[in-house]
Parts: sequence; structure tokens; C-alpha cells
Amino acid sequence: MDRLEAMSLFVAAVEAGSLSAASRRFGIPLATVSRKISDLERHLNTRLLNRSTRRLTPTDAGQTYLAACRRILDDVGEAERTAAGEYSAPTGELAITAPVVFGRLSRRLSRLDIRLTLADRITQLVEDHFDLAIRIGQLPDSSLVAIGVGAIRRVVCASPAYLAEHGTPTAPADLETHDCITFEGLASAASWSFIRGKAEIPARVRSRLQDNTAEAAIDAAIAGVGLTRVLSYQIEAALRSGTLRILLQEFEPAPWPVSLVHAGHGLLPVKLRAFLDFAAPRLKERLAQLM
Repeated sequence: MDRLEAMSLFVAAVEAGSLSAASRRFGIPLATVSRKISDLERHLNTRLLNRSTRRLTPTDAGQTYLAACRRILDDVGEAERTAAGEYSAPTGELAITAPVVFGRLSRRLSRLDIRLTLADRITQLVEDHFDLAIRIGQLPDSSLVAIGVGAIRRVVCASPAYLAEHGTPTAPADLETHDCITFEGLASAASWSFIRGKAEIPARVRSRLQDNTAEAAIDAAIAGVGLTRVLSYQIEAALRSGTLRILLQEFEPAPWPVSLVHAGHGLLPVKLRAFLDFAAPRLKERLAQLM
């Protein structure tokens, strides 16, 4: 039995939630995946997986073994990358995930290809096979390594045309009488939070339009539909062109931190170190301009 292959199939099956997904990932027959994991269970004399018609889940023994498999496979992968020269030259593909709109980073790194995935959901670095993530907001405790590069404001904005017709709010309580545009992820469709001194000020909002992306909310605000709350970098172009204005600045909550997050500890691949050296100072400078 090829134990490393069996470990890889076991990890893939748990991460994907099914044997069929693992077979597709590795391009081998489902029956082969099932047989190899069964052989592994017989070798260990324990059951690793709870099999059901809906989803595959690890047993208690499987959870412990899963963590060990990941460490072993990571060590083997690192040894192979070292032998192949990945730690001496910035070669290969760097997989990065970033929030939509924020992911416009330069690709001027010789001999390095970047696979950039833009998503406003939180992706899992190891499970989703990313080398690096750009994260906005407070980070939960984890084993990941985070490099702070600045902060982003949460701002309320509206078009000059809307303000001319409906008036300009001067305090959070004024939002109750205004049309607001909300979207998934940043704030509630019913209430926005503000700060005055050290006190938090909740403000009820009337959501005239609910979108699923910040871009759609910004477009609606530019069209005069109402006020919206977004991150400051998302409306940089609209502020320069004068199509949007920032409101209630004295009540803005504390800015959210921006971090470059990776799973590496100790020796990092040169492609990742090269990108961090290139991107971190430029992001710091760019974010400082937006504050």
C-alpha cells in the first residue's frame, strides 16, 4: 500500500466531504479511492470515516489522524519544494484570494504567475489551496501568520443629486428618514452602528434597496437611489469624480485592519516572500492615502 497516496486521498475526501469528490480531484476511479481508504483503515485497525448518503465525516480517531496526515503531507511537500528549488528562486504559481474590488494588485514579479481569486466570502487557505489571503477586519485566533498593512474606513456616502433632493444627514439618527441601500456582508439591512467618543450609537435605517454586492450598492448610490455604507477604497474613483460624497465622518466607527495572511511558519517559498516584500509596503502606502 502506498501510504502517502492513501493519506492524500483520505485528506481530500474529508475536505471535500465525499469519496467521489476526492476521486475527481485526483482523477482516479471512485472504486479505487474507496478501496485505498479501506486498506488504510485495515492497516490502522480503526475506522476513520463515518459514511452516510449525505456527507462523509471523520470519526474521533479520524480527526486525530487527519491532523497528523496534514502535517506529514505538508512536510513531504516542503521537502520536495526545497529539492526542486522553490526556496531559492521565485518560480511557480502563487495563489491569492482577496475581497472583490480590493484585488487589483500588480503582477510585476519575474518568473512568477499569480492566480487571483476575488471573493467577499472568507476562504480557507489550506483547504482551498491558497498561498496568501488579503483579509479586511478583525482576525480570529488561529495558527495563520498575519502581516498588518493598514486599515480601511467604513463610510456612508450618497450622490450630490440625492442630497440636493432629500437633504444631508448630520447625525446617525437622521438616517431613519432617508432611503438607504444595503448589501450582504458589511452591515445589517435594519441598523448601522456608529461611534461618538467611546459610545456606540446604533442607527435604524430604512433599506429601500438590498443588493448582494458592494458594486451594485455603489452604482445605485451614484444613480441617486439613496445612501449606502461601504469601505472607503470601494468608492475612491467615485469620490475623485464627484459622483459620491462621504457623510457623517465624525461618527465613523474605528477603521477595520487590513492584513496579509498566510499559513507558512519558518522557511517560506521564495515566491511568497518575494510577493510579500513587493506588496506589503505598496499596500501600506496605498491604504495610508485612503485614510
